[in-house]
Amino acid sequence: MAQQVPSDTELIERFSDPGRRNIAFKDIVEKYQKRLYKVVKRLVNDHDDTEDVLQNTFIKAWQKLEGFRGESALSTWLHRIAMNEALNHLNSARVKKTQTIDNQIHQPIGGQGFSSDEGDELVLKLEKAINLLPPRQKAVFCLRYYDEVAYEEMAKILNLSEGALKATYHHAVKKIEQHLTAH
Repeated sequence: MAQQVPSDTELIERFSDPGRRNIAFKDIVEKYQKRLYKVVKRLVNDHDDTEDVLQNTFIKAWQKLEGFRGESALSTWLHRIAMNEALNHLNSARVKKTQTIDNQIHQPIGGQGFSSDEGDELVLKLEKAINLLPPRQKAVFCLRYYDEVAYEEMAKILNLSEGALKATYHHAVKKIEQHLTAH
């Protein structure tokens, strides 16, 4: 019989008990790791970098969970930490120029393959255009386009207004369209 997944409230209550803290956190990681991996992977593209970002995310979550006030859902709070870590990674990678656009292009963002060469070419063009976006635009575009996150939820995750997010998404779409038209 499958074990029932504890609610976020229950996990947070368990975490506040020093005797149950480690098990509660392990359950939190198991509950959210796959979902956060998928979101972060779309932004940073590389598996090892994604694992590093997730590790940093869960380290910060461990350090700050005692102070979690519950003003947002636990999932939103964890997404916010993961997005901030991913954006920090992208910004530092951009500054250090450790990744080249050519390397990023060959690592699919969406993990969705097409059977035709034409489809593959279109996916590569789209991924190249997405990888050319500034980190915040890339984050907003991926959350909205691939994960279909509502602007209200995205505002909580990225700590931005819905209007700013809509504008950012619009600018990202325009840049992608321009790139696809030019190439």
